[in-house]
Amino acid sequence: MNLNGSALAYLGDSFYEHQIRSYLISLRLTKTSELHKRATNFTSATAQAKIIKYLKENILTEEEVAYYKKGRNVSHPGRKNISSNIYHEATGFESLIGYLSITDEKRALELIKISILYIEESYGKEKET
Repeated sequence: MNLNGSALAYLGDSFYEHQIRSYLISLRLTKTSELHKRATNFTSATAQAKIIKYLKENILTEEEVAYYKKGRNVSHPGRKNISSNIYHEATGFESLIGYLSITDEKRALELIKISILYIEESYGKEKET
C-alpha cells in the first residue's frame, strides 16, 4: 500500500484522536467540556509539533523519520492561527502515526503512550511555573 503523506496524516489524525479520547475516558473524566479541554492539550498542532520534536531526537528509527517527513513535506493551504512550520510538523506526526497504525499498530500505540507521558509531564511543568 502506497499512501501519500496527506492520506497517512488523515488516518493518523483519527487514530491518534481516538487513542487520546480513550485515555482521557480511562481517567474517569465525564464532563465533555473538560474532556475537550484536556484533549486539546494532546491534539493541538502545537502539542503535536512538540511531541514529534521529542520523538525525533530520542525515539524514532530512520524509517519512522522518513514517514514523518513524507507528511511534513505535503503542501498545505496554511492555517491562520498557527505558523506553517508548526502545522507541517504536526502533519508529519500524524502521517507517521497513520503509517504505523496500518503497518505496526503496536509501535503506533507505543509512540502514543510516550507522547501522552511527554505531554502530561510538560503540562505539569507549565502548571508549576
